Amino acid sequence: MRTQDNKRPVLVTGAGGFVGRALVSALHSSAGYRPLPAYHRLPSRQESPFVFDLTDAASCRELFRGTGIDAVIHLAAHVHQFGKGSRCLEGVRAVNLEGTLHLARAAAAGGVRRFIYLSSVKVNGERTLAGQRFSPASEPRPQDPYGISKLEAETALFDLGEQAEMEIVVVRPPLVYGPGVKANFRDLMALVAKSIPLPLGLVRNRRSLLYLSNLVDLLLLCLEHPAAQGQVFFAADREEASTPELLRLIGQVMGVPVRLFPVPESLLRLTATLLGQESRASKLCDSLLVDWSRTRELLGWEPRYSLREGLERTVSHFLGEDFETP
Repeated sequence: MRTQDNKRPVLVTGAGGFVGRALVSALHSSAGYRPLPAYHRLPSRQESPFVFDLTDAASCRELFRGTGIDAVIHLAAHVHQFGKGSRCLEGVRAVNLEGTLHLARAAAAGGVRRFIYLSSVKVNGERTLAGQRFSPASEPRPQDPYGISKLEAETALFDLGEQAEMEIVVVRPPLVYGPGVKANFRDLMALVAKSIPLPLGLVRNRRSLLYLSNLVDLLLLCLEHPAAQGQVFFAADREEASTPELLRLIGQVMGVPVRLFPVPESLLRLTATLLGQESRASKLCDSLLVDWSRTRELLGWEPRYSLREGLERTVSHFLGEDFETP
């Protein structure tokens, strides 16, 4: 369905997040779509008709009342954990599984044509072994509540889409970086900026990364491409990097020296475990590679920006320089 301005309305959940802001901006600049930014549980002072609660089915239904929404790109998710064990899994499921189903059922009832779900490489696992890559054919092996809930949501969405005749598309990105990135990637940039010596000189891993604008390009392509229906897609920048290579490249962009001293990886992991930082050490030392060849074959998608270009824009934003996300 098209609006009077001849643009298709696209609901973007999680519009205030890292990916959501960039996606909404790109949709505003597009010729064919009109973004409807939706915010999960934001205060009413946001002055948006699209403030909703994923855990409330009635709230989700209100999003589609009289809006004529053509497609949904569902980004909103709960990443942080609630407590431990089964309690943690139940808390994450409430948003990532049940909430996603509330939204999808409301979308189907509202006549939405296509529902795009931003999942995660965590559905497949936390690391790849030598010579391996995660692909759509890989067996899912989620290791934490977030990955488990994402896999469960994917499965439920495909079942719902088949029953309701709504087109489902799933995208599983690896680590996404770009202007405004938070968490571990921002911490790495902060360490490089301060020239703090790091015990990572002997790490020999390989990681797939995905620049934010490359991900946004793929999501826009998935909105309309006929071959996207019913598919799971991986995506990454063309270049892969080890943790030391990534740090050195960030240092080159910043113009600061990167000091890496050699510590055996086994000792690094043992020390991290003793300090309760085993998960962080795994992210720095493990390999995680994805195979996005099927994305290229089916959709003709190619990453528009190189790793170097993505890092230049990310670092510029981090350093506070004027920069507008492409």
